[in-house]
Amino acid sequence: MKLAVLFPGIGYHCDKPLLYYAGKTARELGYEEIIRISYSYTGGRIRGDEKAMRDCIDSLYAQTENALCNVAWEQYEEILFISKSIGTAIAAAYANRHRSDASDAKLRGSRVRHILYTPLKETYLFVPGIEARSSAPQDGREIRGSVLMTGIAFIGTSDPWSNTEEVTSLSHSAGIPMTVIPDANHSLETGDALRDLQILQQVMEETKDFISGVS
Repeated sequence: MKLAVLFPGIGYHCDKPLLYYAGKTARELGYEEIIRISYSYTGGRIRGDEKAMRDCIDSLYAQTENALCNVAWEQYEEILFISKSIGTAIAAAYANRHRSDASDAKLRGSRVRHILYTPLKETYLFVPGIEARSSAPQDGREIRGSVLMTGIAFIGTSDPWSNTEEVTSLSHSAGIPMTVIPDANHSLETGDALRDLQILQQVMEETKDFISGVS
């Protein structure tokens, strides 16, 4: 069996375009079970405030643990985490904990892949080994063939939540290819409706290829 789990952002719920169509695509490609996480945060503004960001991640992570506590992970041959914005940090943290925690390694031995829509720099704090890899000389030899987390990622050059170059560098250090969308914001949109539809189609085509194992 195959399972896909959708981790939304704050205000970017699972019925918004990226997650909605990614979920439909996963189901079309044989993911029989789709879990859509729902969480909330009322702590106020978090952008640009590191402490508020940590508090928010802690809160959403606790809600996620509760939402997924009864999942029988061992019955799934393929597990796909599809996440958006701060949800990418939650997905990475959940996968990291449940692969490495000896007392609660629910995902040990499972094949887990990630699709990261507009990840934050905080996302990569939960990728094992990323700090050492990020500080290593990156001349191509040190990172060739080394993948810390299996996945793909997407970000826009006009994303106010992230420094595109910084997040792209972190993603590459983790072995995760990043598609950079010119002029796109945190929703991977530009304000031009037809261009936004083209972007959505491009992202879903790459999403489909990844899920299918083409990319």
